Amino acid sequence: MNIHLIAVGGSIMHNLAIALQNKGYKVTGSDDEIFEPAKSHLQENNLLPQQTGWFEENIHIGLDAVIIGMHAKQGNPELERARALQIPIYSFPEYVFEQIKNKRRVVIAGSHGKTTITSMILHVLRQQERKFDYLVGAAIEGFDLMVHMSEQAPVAVLEGDEYLTSALDPSPKFLHYHPHISLISGIAWDHINVFPTYKEYFHQFERFVHLHEPGSTIIYNQDDQEILKLVQQSRPDLYYVPYQQPSFTPQQNGSLVRQNKHDIFVPVFGGHNIANLEGARQVCHQLGVEDDQFMDAMKTFTGAGKRLELISEGSDCAFYRDFAHAPSKVEAVVKALKEQYPARKLIACLELHTYSSLQKHFLAHYAGKMGYADVPIVYFNSHELALKQLPMLTEEDIREGFQNDAIHVFTDKDQLAAYIREQHGKNTNFLFMSSGQFDGLDIQALANAVCIDGTNQSQ
Repeated sequence: MNIHLIAVGGSIMHNLAIALQNKGYKVTGSDDEIFEPAKSHLQENNLLPQQTGWFEENIHIGLDAVIIGMHAKQGNPELERARALQIPIYSFPEYVFEQIKNKRRVVIAGSHGKTTITSMILHVLRQQERKFDYLVGAAIEGFDLMVHMSEQAPVAVLEGDEYLTSALDPSPKFLHYHPHISLISGIAWDHINVFPTYKEYFHQFERFVHLHEPGSTIIYNQDDQEILKLVQQSRPDLYYVPYQQPSFTPQQNGSLVRQNKHDIFVPVFGGHNIANLEGARQVCHQLGVEDDQFMDAMKTFTGAGKRLELISEGSDCAFYRDFAHAPSKVEAVVKALKEQYPARKLIACLELHTYSSLQKHFLAHYAGKMGYADVPIVYFNSHELALKQLPMLTEEDIREGFQNDAIHVFTDKDQLAAYIREQHGKNTNFLFMSSGQFDGLDIQALANAVCIDGTNQSQ
């Protein structure tokens, strides 16, 4: 097979390119800008385009397929050339389905917890020495890529994203996968730039259920009221398996989880992660993994990248980074860290980076979500608002939306870093949350600076 990827520099797209090359395909790609770590990954695999930009000559009749990423827009010269030559064109989720359409498909969906649950399942299946294909939205320790495709694996485990498929296809990615087993972790309004009402957002999950294969199994979090509304509309030809957060006790570096009348230690903490653990256990049970095998494998789970990731630690100070940005995620992560270290002061900083979080009318959804932080901080860059053509936010807008007069608001990364350095001291934890990069702030260096006697845990 001869494949060309338009917008190969994307997080998933460059992983897909490498995965297809590893499968034995001839792969080329193009993009008008490629950043790290994609640039180095592509270069290491001899897949980095010789020059950036879009070039018609990349598209030729020898291609079996063209795969487009989100960055490939209408009018792209390579896309238009592929159309003219009548070469099959796929979005990445469409092409992933083509790769796995004859396999047993497992899709992990929901507004939060998808990456962590998927990572847990992959870790357990690997420990069980199972053969499986996968797609996950973050780097996982022990896995070289975020995508793996093969001929031999009978099962494919996919993180199912409800965001748009491509610039040409406004439907959610997870609608392309047609699962035999799925999990829905929770439903909380997100991506308001493409789903301007909650009703429209909720409808995407209704569509997801509708597109399950007959006889499929849906595993759902029964602690989530919105999911209960969804399953009340249940299809009679599907099986429904509820799960809920099991009882647990916080321990140093993890939790004791109650399982079959026994307390079992796992190296994860926070109620949301214990619920994720239970969801992953139910999925693995459907795949033939016994409960004791699952819990034994989870003893060596180290987590997904940027999910309550410990990046620096001192004798009585720890610095965590998390991908949390939506209100429900922020609340869960802040609460988890405070409950894990109740005696430590918690300084929690959230970057408003997404289109949703930078909308004044959406800020009300963050009301009370930083309540577990002793020192709550919100950071945003006014330039980001200008780029997204959104009205400017004020400090008062932030405090009113979060319903928290104690929130410190920063719009300059250097001032934020200076403030954080002033806070270092004994018995303190730090938490930085964002789906962005804090405008290039060196968070690792900051973490090492504030954690007295800090040791870099990521090295």
